[in-house]
Amino acid sequence: MRGGCRLFPLLLLALLRGLCHGREPAPGAVTCGSVLKLLNTRHNVRLHSHEVKYGSGSGQQSVTGVEASDDANSYWRIRGRSDGSCQRGTPVKCGQAIRLTHVNTGKNLHTHHFPSPLSNNQEVSAFGDDGEGDDLDIWIVQCSGTYWEREDAVRFKHVGTEVFLSITGEQYGHPIRGQREVHGMPTANHHNYWKAMEGVFIKPSVDPAKHDEL
Repeated sequence: MRGGCRLFPLLLLALLRGLCHGREPAPGAVTCGSVLKLLNTRHNVRLHSHEVKYGSGSGQQSVTGVEASDDANSYWRIRGRSDGSCQRGTPVKCGQAIRLTHVNTGKNLHTHHFPSPLSNNQEVSAFGDDGEGDDLDIWIVQCSGTYWEREDAVRFKHVGTEVFLSITGEQYGHPIRGQREVHGMPTANHHNYWKAMEGVFIKPSVDPAKHDEL
């Protein structure tokens, strides 16, 4: 009993410390300014884009899924809804609005009311110049905790049209043979889970004033 009495203050101190630090991001939080690849966990392909335009629909730059893990065209930079709204190193919260900018072409992940070429879902494209597009480039990160953690499978819900970034397995032929169609779907399901993979992750910080704005 005496031993339990001695331990009680230590346990209480540990509990109080946990409460004080409970809102701090974990070291594995995905942060603004990070550059990463996104893996669709159902179909095991990474979100990809390239300077190949759709031959139908909007005619904008196509977005696909690729199996290769080392393709340089699969890197995306995490940015805020507007400049200054997502400062470098700030952990991305669940429910936060972001833009995903394709690193090699400077276009943003985008969707709109055009049918996708293979599945007749909603077309997803890459749009804009030098990271600037329009309001249809905005996505909400849906996850279960406080912050988007690297180990989490998350969804991306489009603000303007309320579809989820998805893959259902349809494959293209020439000139992008074997790549999968990426599209928007109106329902949340196992086709629209994504996980952060390879990339350069800015160290999480709870003091965004220490970082430059994007």
